[in-house]
Amino acid sequence: MTTNELLLAIETSCDETAVAVVRGGREIISSVIASQIQTHEQFGGVVPEIASRQHVESITLIMEQALSEAGATFRDISAIAVTQGPGLVGALLVGIVAAKSLSMALDLPLIATHHIAGHIYANQLVHDIVYPSVALVVSGGHTELVVLEREGEFRIIGQTRDDAVGEAYDKVARALQFPYPGGPHIDRLAFEAEEEIDLPRSWLEPDSYDFSFSGLKSAVLAVINQTKMKGEVLNRGALARGFQSSVIHVLVEKALRAVREQGARQLLLCGGVAANKGLRAALTARCEAEGVPLLIPPLALCTDNAAMIGAAAHLKWKSGEFTPLDMKAEPGLSLENWAVRH
Repeated sequence: MTTNELLLAIETSCDETAVAVVRGGREIISSVIASQIQTHEQFGGVVPEIASRQHVESITLIMEQALSEAGATFRDISAIAVTQGPGLVGALLVGIVAAKSLSMALDLPLIATHHIAGHIYANQLVHDIVYPSVALVVSGGHTELVVLEREGEFRIIGQTRDDAVGEAYDKVARALQFPYPGGPHIDRLAFEAEEEIDLPRSWLEPDSYDFSFSGLKSAVLAVINQTKMKGEVLNRGALARGFQSSVIHVLVEKALRAVREQGARQLLLCGGVAANKGLRAALTARCEAEGVPLLIPPLALCTDNAAMIGAAAHLKWKSGEFTPLDMKAEPGLSLENWAVRH
């Protein structure tokens, strides 16, 4: 297979309708995203049925816009890539039906792609990945440490046992009466705060790479409730800073330990929470101090987008691994099972 092909990539796993045209898995020719944040913020979170309906309304227009901005037509496209999972099943189905329709109508190969592989390989759109490496995946639905022994091969060594880190941020933000999505509000408040409320760190077993944030979330709620019972005014900034410090401390320490113990040559930060300024700064400082090369995508490639799906799908394109048209949406799709055949 050539490495200069144009892939049309579609991403509809949650509440962004995204389409991109990517050349050779490395160059973004166009990337268009229709966000649904304004719709879902009134409900305090994503409503799956509403997300699916908005994908249906947007998908055709977003595909046309992506092609137009790329200066391309369907005749220029070599394959169709689409997120198969994980994600919301109704939302995934919208993108999958669109991708299958294009694949059949244009007689183009279909490449079913893993959402988290996309987040990891978003780094490849701006950096050169060197193997073996370790990826720290932090998003609304995922918190994982993944070893990449070689290109397109994934081994999960740690994951959350309860809340994902982004989910914990949103729950704490809701308790502090911030609108959805709450993560950016906590990040901003933590940065501005001059005081910090000390909160616990969950390390689990000494040799574990797993994470747990439910106890930290409970500790935040306990502080809020105790403050109310005492009739005192809650210092939201100090609480936000304490929460973020606890989260970042555990993420950074476990990620750096994984790099050392797994013999990794790079650390990759990826996922929506990779946009968190506090985490980016702390991880950058720690990696510089320990001489560990750190790759972080620009902010636009941290949150859900279709360019990252094109980057990951290119791995399958190179090995000629295409997907049959009877492919189904898989909300719990395994990253390790999606790996590229070598």
